Amino acid sequence: MAALLALLSLAGCKPPAADNYVERVGISQRQAPSPPIASPDSKGAIWVPSPKRVERLLYGKPGQPPLMALECSGKGASAAITYTRFAAADRDAQAILALIGNGHVSRLTIDAVRDGDAWLWRGSVNPHDEALEALTGSHRVEATVPGAGSVILNASPLPGELIRLCRAQSPEPATPAATE
Repeated sequence: MAALLALLSLAGCKPPAADNYVERVGISQRQAPSPPIASPDSKGAIWVPSPKRVERLLYGKPGQPPLMALECSGKGASAAITYTRFAAADRDAQAILALIGNGHVSRLTIDAVRDGDAWLWRGSVNPHDEALEALTGSHRVEATVPGAGSVILNASPLPGELIRLCRAQSPEPATPAATE
């Protein structure tokens, strides 16, 4: 009984949880994220090679700004597939790019990066990453970044060809030796 009384008396020394916690301890308020944008209409959008870079594909409607891009950057062990979602991003935001299609559900990290005066979404992975398999098939793929909407990537062999080309230029990462 004495132990219970001692425990209760110690609990009384700390203030209870309260709605004005932020005011009491002086935590600065964080900036709220931007409101989500609507998913773009991708009817008629296609994958095309970039006129500026050989190993880069742009996805969008002809004559309009691109919605997405895929690029094989680097050679050898430093090769990577870089993916860009051309949608406004909040400064220093981080998210997951979900890819659903071709019998796969994949998740890739994607971060807000500064591109000129704007922030947009970009990420990179090793070209041998299994998450890219969603892009290598012959069916459409849904690519979603929370807050930046979903883009339907219409079927095309070009993303799969770019990924295979990048894989051919890069050694497959070493797998840890099996332990017995």
